[in-house]
Amino acid sequence: MTKFSKLALCALVLGGSMFFTSCNDDDETPAAPAKPSIYARLGGTTMVADPDNAGQMIEQGRLSYRKVVNSTVGLIVADVQNNAPGNLGAHFAPVLGEVGAGNTTNLAILVDNLTDFFSFNTGGTNPVNTYSGLDMVRAHNPAQNPRMGVKSTNANYDKFVGYVGAAAVSNGVPANSELFTDVVAVLESLRAPIVQQ
Repeated sequence: MTKFSKLALCALVLGGSMFFTSCNDDDETPAAPAKPSIYARLGGTTMVADPDNAGQMIEQGRLSYRKVVNSTVGLIVADVQNNAPGNLGAHFAPVLGEVGAGNTTNLAILVDNLTDFFSFNTGGTNPVNTYSGLDMVRAHNPAQNPRMGVKSTNANYDKFVGYVGAAAVSNGVPANSELFTDVVAVLESLRAPIVQQ
């Protein structure tokens, strides 16, 4: 082999190795790990004793949501009973009327539906967390859902978001934490289909 061809061969090998080295993925910055879902951060699929059903187990994430939903319902009922300005009594009049008459069946269904909805849409697993209720537009339109008393305004929805926030804090989600902010962001993503007047 001539001196020139050896030099050309070396240059080709060296150039090729630099080309392949520069295309190597090792030089890229590794992707940041994905943030766990809201459901996972609320306890996820870890099984715990269900405090409302002796001898049964429940996923911690689902239990966390159920506690927040129950607390939210309690705050709404207290506000209605105190006749607070702008209370949400008119929205929940059909269900509250049933509860006042001693029938809590539809209130239990509402709590289960809300728990299902939030659990499923924030990372809950199937088949434990499925939502088969109405879409948000129909669910909040009294003409399509007899369980809804009146259509919601932005002010009504602000009040509801405030109740959920207070309920989350009372159930261990620190106010102004990333988790709290993410829960509120989910609620805000639902504003458009829910607010109908």
